[in-house]
Amino acid sequence: MAIAITVRLARPDELTVLQDIERAAGRCFRDIGMPEIADDEPLTLDELAPYQRAGLAWVAVDGAGTPAAYLIAEHVEGNLHVEQVSVHPDHARRGLGRGLLEHLAEFAGHAGVPALTLTTFTEVPWNAPYYARCGFRRLDDAELTAGLREIREREAAHGLDRWPRVCMRRDVGRRPGPTT
Repeated sequence: MAIAITVRLARPDELTVLQDIERAAGRCFRDIGMPEIADDEPLTLDELAPYQRAGLAWVAVDGAGTPAAYLIAEHVEGNLHVEQVSVHPDHARRGLGRGLLEHLAEFAGHAGVPALTLTTFTEVPWNAPYYARCGFRRLDDAELTAGLREIREREAAHGLDRWPRVCMRRDVGRRPGPTT
């Protein structure tokens, strides 16, 4: 069921909540035979803080203003790369992840950023198939930029290539006016 979504920039005092959301969202991977992903610790506060300070960390909040999902992004070769998007399982299937992605696309369009990119698991239903429904397309090896190759190399070093992964891209049209 989709609900009205409020997306705003994450505050410094909410970074621990982002970690909690990531841990809770990660537990879903245990159910599909990926316990290593379920047990992987989220980014540290020191790693999350630069995204927040740069204005590249957003939260989708519930009616009480408490973050229920978050997205962090970084600039990679002129595009915005989705580093992480996570929805707390208690708030899943309500459009929060899509709302965050749409917010990022609007932000990118206003900033003149041509595309969003991400890397994800190909066979996890809430990963590549979901992102395809959100307008992302798979990139073949010839389309990978040096920056995306570097991200994939870091992921492989972290052990993520144990499962099939893919890079994806969503082109963004330029939009007038600023957004946060």
